Amino acid sequence: MEFASSVKWLRALGVVALCAFITACGGGAESEADIAAKNNILLFGNGTEPKTLDPHLATGVPENKIISALLEGLVTYHPTDDSVPEPGVAKSWTHNEDYTEWSFTLRDDARWANGDPVTAQDFVYSWERILSPAFGSEYAEMLYILKGGEAFHKGEVTDFSTVGVKALDDVTLNVKLAGPAPFFLSMLKHYSFYPVNPKIVEQFGGMTDRQSSWSSLENYVGNGPYKLKNWVTNQIIEVERNPNYWDAQNVTLNGIHFFPVENARTEETMFRGGRLHVTSTVPANKIPVLKQQNPDQMRIDPYLGTYYYQLNVTRPPFNDPRVRQALALTIDRQLLVDKVTQGGQAPATGYVPQGVTNYEPLKAVSFDPDKARQLLAEAGFPGGAGFPKKEILINTSEDHRRIGEAIQAMWKEHLGIDVGIYNQEWKVYLNTRSKLDYDLARAAWIADYVYPTTFLDMFTTGNGNNNTGWSSEQYDQLIRDARIASNEEERMAILRQAEEILLSELPIIPIYWYTRSYLIDQRLKGYTPKLLDNRPYKNMTFHAEQ
Repeated sequence: MEFASSVKWLRALGVVALCAFITACGGGAESEADIAAKNNILLFGNGTEPKTLDPHLATGVPENKIISALLEGLVTYHPTDDSVPEPGVAKSWTHNEDYTEWSFTLRDDARWANGDPVTAQDFVYSWERILSPAFGSEYAEMLYILKGGEAFHKGEVTDFSTVGVKALDDVTLNVKLAGPAPFFLSMLKHYSFYPVNPKIVEQFGGMTDRQSSWSSLENYVGNGPYKLKNWVTNQIIEVERNPNYWDAQNVTLNGIHFFPVENARTEETMFRGGRLHVTSTVPANKIPVLKQQNPDQMRIDPYLGTYYYQLNVTRPPFNDPRVRQALALTIDRQLLVDKVTQGGQAPATGYVPQGVTNYEPLKAVSFDPDKARQLLAEAGFPGGAGFPKKEILINTSEDHRRIGEAIQAMWKEHLGIDVGIYNQEWKVYLNTRSKLDYDLARAAWIADYVYPTTFLDMFTTGNGNNNTGWSSEQYDQLIRDARIASNEEERMAILRQAEEILLSELPIIPIYWYTRSYLIDQRLKGYTPKLLDNRPYKNMTFHAEQ
């Protein structure tokens, strides 16, 4: 999933209101966070206004945080362990010996928020929707794991019955895969596999209508523990308990208020002023101070993700691998994480980060200015002479700018080239990248599940998340071969070959492996550190401080 870190600035009126609120609270009155905690309502810093709440059009972490409250898949998040599949709409499942065929038994009491039963056919409809070529989902390739999924999405066959998903009856879903996949349950936690209500989608535009209004405030019908209550763009999204949810009696939080806040400093101010229980991030330069002064509120958790720069290889001079390699070799990653990000991040030596079971990170990128200068000269730009003026695209964030400025200075010092920086708000930034209307861009990928394919599948030719213009037939074939590998050892070896190709051609430049830095109210219980940073909200609650 795309990681944003931030979005739109609060409007001037909102900032004034915030200041007035902090002043009012100075006299000891209860804060909004105090009142919300008493009412078991979570005030959550979401980092950005979501691009969409349609699970088949979303691509980012900010969207995931809200969608996972409103919708539920066959399998859902475990409260404490990302390696454990937690039953969701499916109460049980079985698989054959080689993990190529699965059978899911759905709950009889699974309901949509409007009271309709959630059926096996709803999943068939939903998976056909995301795989339909006319729909153009950026995450369609995630479902290539289904037998026949790739052929249907590429239009090679038009009959969806050839795809390996069948509703045997209302509560039995049969799934056949392209190859052995013991990790399939982990994939099912991702929102690309979530169901949508067929009746509602058809009522507001139909299966392949990307402009459908079904996911608006007025029309949204989910099947998760919460339902959509209020949505004011760039200000707040509120969800409340869904009484028709199958496990409604065990949902502890009464509601969640998601706040899109563009600036990390503003978000920190909101937390300190009693307007948030959890922030999406903290300003990087504040981390050392917060660790010292607020050790109980400041958290730095492991986080399975990679921060990188992507290059538009359709634009000279980035169509030359030597230029891309020169740029990669002149980023001092250790200096960057020590002096700029300061959140315990690790310098990236490869793209797939440390923490993926049975997959050793590659040591394929390093700091070597001498070799970089040689490569740049061979590409026709000795000492940076004649290198065209280019710019780094970032989504609006002070921390992204500080990282960009540090890398900008490294490229100037070691290569003699001048690179600019410009920012766009989240939705515009995503659109600009998808249209390849950029030179270089800041990017990040957070694992959708704990397996290397969540990082590597996205750079196949035509993938909706491959916004670099890069294509490799050899790479594509290796990814296809990995899907049908007969065992884990063989699959991991194939995936390693694919990553070696990716990092030899470098349409992306890995920079660091993530940690998750944020502030949290100590009264909130059930918000445990997790590698994927996904938690079931229904298990959270507030306890009085001891």
